Amino acid sequence: MSAPSDRAPSDRAPSLTQSVDPDRRRLADATRALVDAVTRVRDDADPEALARAAAAVEAATAGLAGPGVLREGNRSAVPRAYHHYLPSSLLVGQAHPLAPLGAPEFADGVLTVRVRFGATYEGPPGYVHGGIVALAFDELFGMCNVCHGQGGLTGRLTVRYRAPTPLHRDLTMTAWLASREGRRTHVRGALHAGDSLTAESEGLFVRPRPETRAAYFGDALPPG
Repeated sequence: MSAPSDRAPSDRAPSLTQSVDPDRRRLADATRALVDAVTRVRDDADPEALARAAAAVEAATAGLAGPGVLREGNRSAVPRAYHHYLPSSLLVGQAHPLAPLGAPEFADGVLTVRVRFGATYEGPPGYVHGGIVALAFDELFGMCNVCHGQGGLTGRLTVRYRAPTPLHRDLTMTAWLASREGRRTHVRGALHAGDSLTAESEGLFVRPRPETRAAYFGDALPPG
């Protein structure tokens, strides 16, 4: 699957730079490292070490429950611009503790995200879970749509798994618009480990009508 030659210009693309408070970024990084460590705990791990770690995590969670720390209800309950959403992205979000922190770049109509998946995302031994690959494509395609000024909800997502995607390897994901018809946008993408194609995907995204958008999200999303 190769990108088309008639790529769209990138002058409409929003900034992919994230502005995240250093303490919030540190918390997300620390939690990401914790999740990775918990994923790799041995079956015969020292029970006392596990108990101490659990107590520390419980204390940290209780500390976050204090006044002025957590949002009330849904994190998206106020109108927000795209750069406000990006830190919470499941693929590149610097404030999301489960994001593998992919590095995005948009040029010549193609969105490229370089990413490395660790133990948290393991499916078959040594490889990324296929569901995580699908999730990554869905997030990648949504970002690609926004870069082209095309919003929309996922109507269909298909993934063809060419080979297992390895953990702990530098990977490259690419996405580009294949076609647009009215409110429908078709996006295509590929995932490579080095020169090896491990997966490719196609997605259909539909821009909801204003009344549908209001019914689903109220004022949680900016107009568009």
